[in-house]
Amino acid sequence: MTKISLPDFNNISINNYQNHNEIIIQVAAQIEKDFAQFGMEVVFSGEINMAYTELFTQVEDHIANLLMNDYHRLQILLYQIDLSEKKIAQTRYRYPDVPEAKRLTELIIERELKKVLIRNYFKANP
Repeated sequence: MTKISLPDFNNISINNYQNHNEIIIQVAAQIEKDFAQFGMEVVFSGEINMAYTELFTQVEDHIANLLMNDYHRLQILLYQIDLSEKKIAQTRYRYPDVPEAKRLTELIIERELKKVLIRNYFKANP
């Protein structure tokens, strides 16, 4: 097995992984799985070039709906995804003009990417 290094999570950028097809597929699957646990469907078509836009749009729709209709369920979802309240507050402070649903969606996709990278790191480095 090839050894991979653990990414610098303080400086992670989704853009760095846009050409890593396997990573994109894994992130999409992780998002689909986490949202399905709460009865929300997110479907990735497999179009790698459109992955971010496709996933972002679907996740943002679910988050906007939860913000308006079921904040408690949103909190449970964010806990399941392991998105910290501190990170949410920092992002709210840094980007006060960005709508909450967009901020949360970006954080969710970033967190799901981190989960995939960590899982891959430990698979390659038992």
